[in-house]
Amino acid sequence: MTVAACDSVQMGERVVVIGADAAGMSAAHQALRTAKAGGRELDVVVLERSTHTSYSACGIPYWIAGDVPRQDKLVARTAAKHRSLGVDLRLGTTAVALDLDAGHVTAAAADGTEGTLGFDHLVLATGAHPRVPGWALDPSGAWIRGVRVVKTLDDGAAWVERVSRDRRPDRAVVVGGGYIGIETAEAFVRRGLRTTLVTKREVMGSLDPDMGSRVRQAMTMGGVEVVCSEEVDALETRADGSVAAVRAGGDAFPADVVALGIGVTPATELAKDAGLPLGEFGGLLPDERQLVADGVWGVGDCCETTERVEGHRVFVPLGTHANKQGRVAGENLAGGSAVFGGVLGTAVTQFSAGGEHVEIGRTGPTTEQASAWGEEVVSLVTESTTAASYMPQAAPIAVKVLARPSGRLLGMQIVGGAGSAKRIDTAAAALWFSARVEDVAGMDLSYAPTFSPVWDPVQIASRRLADRLG
Repeated sequence: MTVAACDSVQMGERVVVIGADAAGMSAAHQALRTAKAGGRELDVVVLERSTHTSYSACGIPYWIAGDVPRQDKLVARTAAKHRSLGVDLRLGTTAVALDLDAGHVTAAAADGTEGTLGFDHLVLATGAHPRVPGWALDPSGAWIRGVRVVKTLDDGAAWVERVSRDRRPDRAVVVGGGYIGIETAEAFVRRGLRTTLVTKREVMGSLDPDMGSRVRQAMTMGGVEVVCSEEVDALETRADGSVAAVRAGGDAFPADVVALGIGVTPATELAKDAGLPLGEFGGLLPDERQLVADGVWGVGDCCETTERVEGHRVFVPLGTHANKQGRVAGENLAGGSAVFGGVLGTAVTQFSAGGEHVEIGRTGPTTEQASAWGEEVVSLVTESTTAASYMPQAAPIAVKVLARPSGRLLGMQIVGGAGSAKRIDTAAAALWFSARVEDVAGMDLSYAPTFSPVWDPVQIASRRLADRLG
């Protein structure tokens, strides 16, 4: 779509949203709903540099693994649907400059033509960039053949094509031991690739190391060679320029393909050039209403946010937060009074390959984070089973509870078999409302032998720590 000058087509207040994924489209539609309910008229324009909108990036590893049959299954809402609901969505259109004083955006269409769009409200939903080390690129800045991140639908399509072909790769290396790294390693093993995962820390750095080591053990038993405490510093390439091996800590790990999952950084170059302040992690600094500056709102992975337990600024790029922040900003810019309540970093994932199945859940700060914030942390790991021990589906589960010496809950981490991970939501709800560990131990949770022991593992762990604290 072309970039039009705004004043000749503007009908009511103009809202320009930059970024058309979870946060941006949530803001766009909520703004229209709230405005309609209040009898206001909004002209909502969304600029998206790619050709995709509203898709599940979290589902990409499962597409690579073959669980998701087609790309369109990951698309929550098509461009046509967005437009039918009143959003002027312009794909292939890149915002290249902001003039906040004048209230306009300079944007470039796919054919290179530029134009300006005026705005009354601007929503920055520019997302985050994957971390790409220099060794992954050739001198021209292009990918070394066989190397790629796992972030966008285009990345997913490239990986699916590569692992689905008749002459598929034999050896894969995954760099990074977080959510994407673990899930991509699972996908590769299930596709029949001999897989090595290299991470500079313990697997799952969002857990305490003693819990992360449990995940590593399960992955190793499931067929992944896991290499911890080593950082990749170079690649070896073949005569044709394709990757041949990954070098880390003096070791070489053969590779036909290399997947990068080493985190992301806020995509805030446009905001920085416009003079908007950025935080310690390079993200925008919205308030609890998602307001960044007069008439400017920030949502999603381009933002830092407030950690709910201690009130520190953190960068936790998760789709759950992005959707909620977009909804808050959209309601407020249209006259509402919504508040984003902060984050706990609650998340779940799993590794299921090679006959092994392990689930991971976590909420609240790790021991390292809480200690760095000046908190004294007491913790306890308790082992139990996911169902009554006499039931055939009973699987091991380890629950680590973190608390202050006063007994107030700080966080929880869970690693175990089928039925483990989503138990973290009990802890997240308790943590959200500042509960004590003894409160969690006494909650009225459900029971049937097929689902849980009489005392749920979360409660067993909380009771034991509460008893220790006296």
